[in-house]
Amino acid sequence: MTRQQALDNVEQSTVPAHTPRLRLKPKERQSGYVDGAWWPHGNDLAAELPDLLAVLSVRLGPIVRVLYNFDEWPSAPRKFITGGRVVRLDGYSLQPGNTIEVIGLDNGRIVLLVVPPATDERHAHTTMMAAAESGSASTVDSLLSLDSGSELVAPS
Repeated sequence: MTRQQALDNVEQSTVPAHTPRLRLKPKERQSGYVDGAWWPHGNDLAAELPDLLAVLSVRLGPIVRVLYNFDEWPSAPRKFITGGRVVRLDGYSLQPGNTIEVIGLDNGRIVLLVVPPATDERHAHTTMMAAAESGSASTVDSLLSLDSGSELVAPS
């Protein structure tokens, strides 16, 4: 399959069934560890990913692989089909907690902070907005411990 055929397949099948709770940093020079944040509705990775990957494919093109922390998503399959493509799901115990890494066909990557599904709405919103702030260099741990009055880490 050529790159153009792959892109055509993505364009035909990238409409999410439900809008994912997602915030991304603007496309610019990378800063910090994460490129944004995602707040899934539940703990079933294979059920949550199709809508997320549909949205992320606009930035990355066809998605081929997702890296996740095995301890946080233990029941995820090794691969699944979404948008007419097979996506590999690779769980690693050493993958930083509360993150996933989404990899496109051309090796473009997006690292997302994963806000736990049970997080209250106010806290999740604050965390997601902070993770997506342009120039934020905050760590995963500092983002997850934010409350409305917390300060962000300024870029160095």
